Formats: sequence, C-alpha cells, structure tokens
Amino acid sequence: MTEMLPEGSNAVVHGRGAIVSLEPVPAADVVSGHPRQGVIELGGIAGCEAGIWELRGGAVTDTEVDELFVVISGGAKIELLDAHHTVEVKAGDVMRLVAGTRTRWTVPDHIRKVYLSAVETVEPAESGAAESEPAAE
Repeated sequence: MTEMLPEGSNAVVHGRGAIVSLEPVPAADVVSGHPRQGVIELGGIAGCEAGIWELRGGAVTDTEVDELFVVISGGAKIELLDAHHTVEVKAGDVMRLVAGTRTRWTVPDHIRKVYLSAVETVEPAESGAAESEPAAE
C-alpha cells in the first residue's frame, strides 16, 4: 500500500474526507452487528506508524498495540476488558492504549481516528553461548 505522507515530504491528507475502503471484520473478532473496518497508511515518523482507521456498525474485540490516537469523527465505547473499565470517546478526544490491552469496541455508527503506533521490534536472538562458571580456587 502506498503511504500518503511518505517520509521526507511536506504533504497534507484531509483525514475526515479521505476515502477509507472498508472490509468485514473477521468473524472471530465480531461481538455483534456486521462491523466493517479499514485503514489508510499515512507513513512512518520517528519509528512509529501513522494511519487513519475507521470502524462502522457493530461491536468487536481486539488486543491492542502501543498506540496514541485522536478521534476525528464519530465515537465509540471502549471496554478495557482486563481493567474492568469503560471509556467513551468522541471527535476531538485523545487516547493512549498500551500493548497487550484487550478491548471491546462498541460503535453504533462509526469511529474514525488518526493513530500513531509503535512499530513492533524483534528481540535479538540469544547467542547460545553458555555462561562460564567461576574458576575453582
């Protein structure tokens, strides 16, 4: 997919009017309704991925990545399942989600957000070398 705001360019995307192609949410993630979602990749910045995400019509579950987002239209009820806490977000709200947080998003109409998320990194492989034992005295 082509990035709309590639690194090294000064550019603009009209986030509220951008066309986001929507696809059905995988059945395993659907709680209710017939939700559809889509994403536009904006590009990378300072080691993060940026994009626009939209969800319409239903309730879904997800396991989050490290993310900061701003709601630019619509709204949702987000249940933080492990914390037994619910927040409601609407246009103009900013939220932080921590990697591994299990959530349930309930969206009667739609939510569209601009997000920055951490790029997943792979831990370096173990060297396999055994630690040396201290020498006997």
